[in-house]
Amino acid sequence: MRYGHFLSAAGATIDEVLAVFMPRGHSYTGLDQAEIFCHGGSQVVRVILDEIVTAGARPAEPGEFTRLAFLNGRIDLAKAEAVAELIAASTQASYEAGREHLIGDYSGYVNELRSSLVAILADIEASIDFSDDEADPVDPGILATALNEVSDKIAQLAATYRGGRIIREGYQVAICGRPNAGKSSLFNLLLDQERALIDREPGTTRDYLSEWIDLDGFAVNLIDTAGIRTDAGRVEKQGQTWSQEIIARADIVLWLADVSLPNWQKNARDDIGGLGVSSIILIGNKIDLVSNWYIEADSNLLSLSCMTKEGLGDLRKTLIEHINEGVRDLTAGQVVTSARHRNCLDRAAKATALARESVEAGESPEITAFELRQSVEALAEITGQVYTEEILGEIFSRFCVGK
Repeated sequence: MRYGHFLSAAGATIDEVLAVFMPRGHSYTGLDQAEIFCHGGSQVVRVILDEIVTAGARPAEPGEFTRLAFLNGRIDLAKAEAVAELIAASTQASYEAGREHLIGDYSGYVNELRSSLVAILADIEASIDFSDDEADPVDPGILATALNEVSDKIAQLAATYRGGRIIREGYQVAICGRPNAGKSSLFNLLLDQERALIDREPGTTRDYLSEWIDLDGFAVNLIDTAGIRTDAGRVEKQGQTWSQEIIARADIVLWLADVSLPNWQKNARDDIGGLGVSSIILIGNKIDLVSNWYIEADSNLLSLSCMTKEGLGDLRKTLIEHINEGVRDLTAGQVVTSARHRNCLDRAAKATALARESVEAGESPEITAFELRQSVEALAEITGQVYTEEILGEIFSRFCVGK
């Protein structure tokens, strides 16, 4: 580390700086690298960068430094992707997942699965290449058991993607119900701000509103949808179409029913029965308008008053329980948050299962070996032992400029 002044090409002092040189093998990229620490104002940074580019350097491509770190063997591809996860993390859960992928044992576990398959493949290929006099034949029962064990582990890891997607992309919560049920009021309460327009007139929300909140360390996307009714106008009907699409994509639906209206129980049952989704929380809103509510309420209903906020705490608690249910089987460091990794694991699990089936069916060992090579290659793609320029381009294009 050296202290000094950064000078322009003309010799003028631009800033008082610190500079550090990191030799090959001891830098982020694994190459010779220098870093300049200047004051943090945007203009001084811009002037220094302009001088460096004028002197012959060029701005880095998105993710170029991390790409160099991968190509120079300092990190594997899964750890390179974890850098982007860590930078993009907006909640405690997404930060912890990114951190564990970067410094934890996720890559090691994937390599362990791959090594298990390679060892099995080596035994099979030895039995193919050498005669019975030169190598012991592979016992089909032992081989099938070993393949089944590895296949189960791969499938179990792939199954963590449901929770991993929630960690990385957020938990999608659709707030739905008939017009004037209090959807926008609940939306505002959960956001703790007046975001949605509220009015007594039904059909106020004709579009949908979407905002993010941090709920117990998880990113939750709240979506306030248009009310569902049959006599809506053209614009409102378009909003209802969007509502139905949002419901189909949501991780959970909060269905609000106005308990101050007659026949609300039957209407709520009919409405929910026609949704075609399984994860629904039925909420009876406006309990402040109903006398003896505790007598009418049932165990399958969450009671709420958006006016008095009674029941809001219970709703938050229930939402957190549903989120934790979705990620209940996740263990630190062994969580699949990438759709690319999930695809690789699915291919590996399928190929390993086909290899086991070929053993059980008594087919030629060449067929078993072919399927195992497919599985080994699929796992190798996760950590970058096997990759293409197209894969690298797709991964690093998502990085911020530079890093």
